[in-house]
Amino acid sequence: MAEVIAILNQKGGCGKTTTAVNLSTSLAISGKNILVIDMDPQANATTAFGLEKNEDNSIYRVLTGQQTLDEAIVATEISGLDLLPSHISLSGAEIELSKDIGFPFILKEAMDDIQENYDYIFVDVPPSLGILTINSLVAADSVIIPIQAEFYALEGMADLLDAMNLVETRLNSPSPIKGILITLYDSRTRLGRDVYQNVKQYFGETEFIFKTTIPRNVKLAEAPSHGKPCVIYDEECVGTEAYNNLAKEILTMKGQKVEET
Repeated sequence: MAEVIAILNQKGGCGKTTTAVNLSTSLAISGKNILVIDMDPQANATTAFGLEKNEDNSIYRVLTGQQTLDEAIVATEISGLDLLPSHISLSGAEIELSKDIGFPFILKEAMDDIQENYDYIFVDVPPSLGILTINSLVAADSVIIPIQAEFYALEGMADLLDAMNLVETRLNSPSPIKGILITLYDSRTRLGRDVYQNVKQYFGETEFIFKTTIPRNVKLAEAPSHGKPCVIYDEECVGTEAYNNLAKEILTMKGQKVEET
């Protein structure tokens, strides 16, 4: 069965989509079967893989019962990596879904028939704490929280953790933190180092924090405009190296053999 990992932070611009796209690609290149679910109405993960935003195959149609999840999945150009695309129509889905008494479980139930096809399923969660995020948390086995190394990095973190605890207690659906990922990190600056230390102090247990940090890197920002993950767009840049290291760290956490790439 696949491990379902939600990539979550209600703050925008912290590297959720960049992480979903590049971590999933690194794992696919290492030989794992991967599905990425784009749960963000902005559909940035969809375009980052070079795919058109098309409502005909979309998570919106799955959540509203117009398609099965298996029918909506599309293959990317990367071997072993599939995508469930998003579309702007998803922005209105929360109103539709709220009418269903079992709305928190729609995504989880839709995934039942496909989990055995993959090693990992990554859910790129929108920057909000609404119904789409609740569905993602209920479906997830664990959560990666990207935190940018900037002044307001921990702003709103208490609300995020409260929401995760609420889902666990009221819906009996725990989603433990798999790791805190420091993004946009520059160890040469005092701010970057200070934020890193603040994150460690905030979470207390340092094993929550990935050893890998994601640096500020122009190639990571350029790659989506070319419709490619950075790990394919530029195989030698520091951003690619960081996500390859993160993929190895993920595999080690799961107790699997890490293959050199």
